[in-house]
Amino acid sequence: MADALYGPGGFYRAGAGPSGHFRTSVHAAPELFAGAVARLLAEVDERLGRPAELGFVDVGAGRGELAGAVAALLAGTERGARLRAVAVEVGPAADVPGVEWRTELPAPGSVTGLVFANEWLDNVPLEVCERDGGAAEGGAAGGLRYVEVDPETGEESPGGPASARDAAWAARWWPSGRRVEIGRTRDEAWARAVAVLERGTAVAVDYGHLAEERPPRGTLTAFRDGRELTGRPVPDGSCDVTAHVAVDALGGSRVRQREALRELGVSGARPPLGTATRDPRGYVA
Repeated sequence: MADALYGPGGFYRAGAGPSGHFRTSVHAAPELFAGAVARLLAEVDERLGRPAELGFVDVGAGRGELAGAVAALLAGTERGARLRAVAVEVGPAADVPGVEWRTELPAPGSVTGLVFANEWLDNVPLEVCERDGGAAEGGAAGGLRYVEVDPETGEESPGGPASARDAAWAARWWPSGRRVEIGRTRDEAWARAVAVLERGTAVAVDYGHLAEERPPRGTLTAFRDGRELTGRPVPDGSCDVTAHVAVDALGGSRVRQREALRELGVSGARPPLGTATRDPRGYVA
C-alpha cells in the first residue's frame, strides 16, 4: 500500500492528484467547506488569545485547495495578516498564493493554531491481517497473519505472523472478526500531526468506525476516475487504495462531520427554489 500510494510512480506522486479521482468535501463544496474551516480557525484564534502568528496546517493537502481557499478568505484582514498557512503533501508542489508548501510536517511544538487533516488518515498505509483458523464473524479465535498482495493482480495470499505490536493493537481495538485492518500506523501518524502544535486544536475528518461496529470483512477498496473499483484493489499505483479509520483508537473527542458543520454554520439545506431562476449556477453549486 505504501509503494502504491507514495513510492516512485505512486498514485500521490504524479497525475491529476486526488481531485481527479474522487471528491471530498473540499472539492464538492469548496466555498462552504473552506468557510466553515475558516470560522473554526477564527474560534481557535480567539481561544488562543490572538497570537502574533496563527498557524493553519493542512495535512494531506492534495493540490492545496483548502489551504488556498482559507488563505484567500482571510486575505486583507487582521487575522489574515497573522496567518501562516502550510500545506503538507508528498505530491508535486502547487503554486497557491499565501500558502507555504512542505513535504513533511512542521517541527514538533512549532505551530500555534489549527492542524486540519481532511481524508488523510484513510490513505496512511496499513497492514491487513487475517486470523488463523477461519474465525467466524464476531469470533476471536486464532492468531494473526499478514495478508500479502500481488501488486500486479491484487491476488491475496497468507503471509507471516503479525508483529507483537500489531497483534497488541488488534487485541485492543479489533478483537473479533476474521479480517483486521491494523490501524497502528494511523494512530502514530495522527500523534505526529498533533505534536506539531505548541498550542491549539487538531481536527481529523475521515470515514471511520468504532469498536462496536468494526466491519468483519474490512473496508479496503480502491478508486479511479471518480469511481470505486470492483474486485480486489490492485496496488499498482494507478488507483487510490484506501481503508476506513478506527477513529476511537486515535484518542480525543469525536463528532460526526454533519454535526460539526452545522455548528459552524453549514446547514446542508436546499437553497430557496427562487434561487434556481435568479442564479441557476449558485443554486446547483
